[in-house]
Amino acid sequence: MIKTFLKERRSWIGLFIAIQLLILFISYLDPSISFRSFLYIVFLSCLIFLVFLIMRYNKEIAFYKSMEEWHPSLGLDSLKDPGTPFENIIAKAIGQQAEFYINETREQVMNLEGEQDELLAWIHEVKTPLTTMQLMLERVQDENLKAQLQFEWLRVHLLLDQQLHHRRIPSLENDLYIEKLALDSLVSAEIKSLQSWCFQKGIGFDITLEANVVLSDAKWLGFILRQIITNAVKYSEGSDIIIHSSKQHGTVKLTIQDFGRGISTKDLPRIFDKGFTSTMNHKDHNATGMGLYLTKKAATPLKIHIDVTSEQGMGTVFELTFPKKNAFLDLTGM
Repeated sequence: MIKTFLKERRSWIGLFIAIQLLILFISYLDPSISFRSFLYIVFLSCLIFLVFLIMRYNKEIAFYKSMEEWHPSLGLDSLKDPGTPFENIIAKAIGQQAEFYINETREQVMNLEGEQDELLAWIHEVKTPLTTMQLMLERVQDENLKAQLQFEWLRVHLLLDQQLHHRRIPSLENDLYIEKLALDSLVSAEIKSLQSWCFQKGIGFDITLEANVVLSDAKWLGFILRQIITNAVKYSEGSDIIIHSSKQHGTVKLTIQDFGRGISTKDLPRIFDKGFTSTMNHKDHNATGMGLYLTKKAATPLKIHIDVTSEQGMGTVFELTFPKKNAFLDLTGM
């Protein structure tokens, strides 16, 4: 082990010896310098250096012993290979640890993907009894009870739909099919799904679609509209929701305006943050803080820009700006 220790440090041991020899050589050549005095100084230097080497050897042996507890390949056995310097031993151990963590991470990712697939399958399974429940609700005679049941059914349906799209968000770009879509049919379908809730809250719709055709993905655009219209209905009471579209500078803009409770100025910059609900309405336990977060995540690959303006107590305006046709040339081939 001592031999290996000295071999690994032969470069700076050689440097020390060379410096001492140089000092002796200079003192020998220069008659004004006492050669015996410098010989004494060199002797003391070598003695100190030898003590230093012994201390370093003992310290590093103790270090190897402590490292052996962390990883076997770093113990005293690693010193038996005279061709393996300490740096290579450390690099090898780090490589082994990195490979271990990479394999473990890969396994965790596979487990997460498996859990995600199971959750998606579960959501699809739950949708079947929900559809049956909807058919059963149509046969309920008591209108008040029917309205209450439909509202609770709708809440469950929207939460499941939100979770379904949440799980699909990571692979959204692989799921896009860009085509020409009619806004009126998409908007009508989303309003119809909320019809019972709107009746219950006395909410109507004022729809004017001057520009009706946009390029987008039907499923994900429907999800975006669903989240925004649902929020408008949720936070409004006894008022109309205005939905208007127009074409400006070659782009279609869709505006959804409600006259509900609005959003405070300090909350407005954070409404698309994951899990953020409100700093003003902490008692609203129904809010999940996921709807607008997922809306923003879905809008990004669709190249839809969303602007929000709001005044607390006066309502909120969402403006969706759709991209021009050439923004999707790589996806549509048009």
